[in-house]
Amino acid sequence: MRQFVGMITASLIVGLVIATGSAVGGEAVSVSRIKEQTHIHGLAVDRQDTEKLLIATHHGLFRTGPDGKAELISPVQDFMGFTPDPSDPSSLYASGHPAGGGNLGFIASTDNGVTWHQISPGANGPVDFHQMTVGAVNPKVVYGAYGALQISRDAGKTWSVVGPLPEKLIDLAVSAKNADTIFAATEAGLSISRDGGQSWETVINGTPVSLVEVAADGSVYAFVLGRGLVRSAEPEMDFKTISDAWGDRILLHLAVDPSDKNRMFAATHQGDILASVDGGAKWDELGR
Repeated sequence: MRQFVGMITASLIVGLVIATGSAVGGEAVSVSRIKEQTHIHGLAVDRQDTEKLLIATHHGLFRTGPDGKAELISPVQDFMGFTPDPSDPSSLYASGHPAGGGNLGFIASTDNGVTWHQISPGANGPVDFHQMTVGAVNPKVVYGAYGALQISRDAGKTWSVVGPLPEKLIDLAVSAKNADTIFAATEAGLSISRDGGQSWETVINGTPVSLVEVAADGSVYAFVLGRGLVRSAEPEMDFKTISDAWGDRILLHLAVDPSDKNRMFAATHQGDILASVDGGAKWDELGR
């Protein structure tokens, strides 16, 4: 789970910038080097070039190809919440911290992650959304977690507080069928809200769920400790295990290619980046 990953000191920012050559557009480095220098907060398939993967980290946004060579493309800043805008392949949303400290609020990029600007400070902000999600069914509806659950219904321009978050929240994902249906992965299991976060019911109970992700086709994925990577269609919520051969690895992030549901990427709590081309049954380390 996310708290299992140690915090990285500010001095490593300098080391990472040196390793890449500059804060933006430096020399390519292997994803294993990223693992050594920082930790990962989010993944997304690059919709302008689906052969590539976007990696949101504590020290900036990287883009990598199938060879596992990654380039830092953004300013050096901490991307905590991170999600694509489903309505525009060049648009991304994020939150987190600037390199100098403080909170970024709700920020966006319209050039696929190279430059960023604040859309809103959020409610009671500037916020630092550690979990954030937006769905294809209505891309104007965005959810973020900052002390409580917040919602925007105008693509992040204005925000309001919905109510309390599920306890020990780890991840959020919005339904591909209904923008008022959201999923919460927690240390106690997986919960679902069908009323925009005002009330919650348990779907998986009694064991930690370290991620939840909803693919464009409506498939709901979760990583359940002791069961592995599971999947269910909406709205059945009948989860079946896809892969359970994980050993001591815990998946924290999952990205499914919106143009090919069998192609997906995952990041572990150890910083490994894995790739699958068969819907998640078999995985290989990216670039190997």
